[in-house]
Amino acid sequence: MEDYKPRLIDEILDFNLRVFGAVRIVGPKGCGKTTSSLQHAKTVIKFQDENRRDYLLSIASSSPSLLLQGDKPILFDEWQDAPKLWGAIRDYIDTHPREKGNFILTGSSAKKIKTPHTGTMRIAKLNMYPMSLYESGDSNGSISLSELAKDKGSFSPSESPLTLDEVIFLICRGGWPSILYLDGKKEQLSIASHLYRATMKEDISAIDDKKRNPEYGMAILSSYSRNICQITKTKTILDDCYASTGMSSVSFYDCLSALKRLYIIEDIPPWSPSLRNKSNVRSSPKRNIVDPSLAVRALKTNEEGLKEDFRTLGFLFESLCMRDLKVYAEAQGGKLYYYRDRYGLEADGVIIYEDGRCVLVEVKLGQNRVEEGASNLNKIEKLIAKFNEKNPNNHLRMPDLKLVITADGYSFKREDGVYVVPIGCLKD
Repeated sequence: MEDYKPRLIDEILDFNLRVFGAVRIVGPKGCGKTTSSLQHAKTVIKFQDENRRDYLLSIASSSPSLLLQGDKPILFDEWQDAPKLWGAIRDYIDTHPREKGNFILTGSSAKKIKTPHTGTMRIAKLNMYPMSLYESGDSNGSISLSELAKDKGSFSPSESPLTLDEVIFLICRGGWPSILYLDGKKEQLSIASHLYRATMKEDISAIDDKKRNPEYGMAILSSYSRNICQITKTKTILDDCYASTGMSSVSFYDCLSALKRLYIIEDIPPWSPSLRNKSNVRSSPKRNIVDPSLAVRALKTNEEGLKEDFRTLGFLFESLCMRDLKVYAEAQGGKLYYYRDRYGLEADGVIIYEDGRCVLVEVKLGQNRVEEGASNLNKIEKLIAKFNEKNPNNHLRMPDLKLVITADGYSFKREDGVYVVPIGCLKD
């Protein structure tokens, strides 16, 4: 595609195609899985092509190995509709061990498919998310997160190209690639609205051909959105949904599972080093949604509404940052967590890279709360140092980077070693 905008997953996909026989890409509908995969494939088979769907599914059911013929890599789009394909691909890889990168599988739902074998050591799995601000061209990418964690000398102060009003718009717009081909703000905002409606009215039932009440899905996502980037018990969300719709616990857990299998709900796991007694460290996931624009729709609000509700805006801004940090971290082999204990000490994000580098992150909407965020990060650093003194044979790595992310303004380094960087300056 001549107008394709490169994604950070492109290099990861290239690498995995050199190592494994096949690569499976998962993520929410509309995040760009098929478009990115098309850049790497030589043959394309789309199981949702209505002109060929019945024919392709018939072959996939009776003789799936016939679909493995053609120039490779072969892209199987929405492959989960043809579950027997999995075994055929696995068998092909086993009988052609020297061949790599023959197949790409994409899917927007994790259907419960029974297969006799896993894809371990044969089929790599990659997660794909909506675009980060760097991928969509809204961040200038003047500061590399992974490079700064490796080399402080790479830091150079810069100014964010985004105002607070523009950040609010980006929260409402979301990172859906379709917006790249639309000029007007109203048109761009309509993409998230369409995805939200389609998810609730169609996809939540189509995932396994089981009829579900759209109102139940809406209630769950609405409660999730009110508790976004907070540590909220599942029972609290269940009670909230029961109060608004009267749904049973069975229906609640069924719809919740469906939203997770559609990759709409993306909770953030806790980072649980032995800094304190385990009972004092929060171990529940922090609630989050794959893109803040869906939370905006679930809350039935908009740009003007968020400008009048800074508390909600703050949580949605954190959700935007978590989306971008997850994209940036995974592009460099890292994982995103959070830290919080019962004493109130927290880091909104903790990135752990494969080489052990550790980044502590606090997210603060306004510059007036940077001091609070920096204080938290410094306290955690001291806590780690204290732990290491008491445990000389079980050292934890000291933070390689302490970072406070803001909505706008300038990036700079504080005297205490904390870096303050607007989200509009970050990249992987």
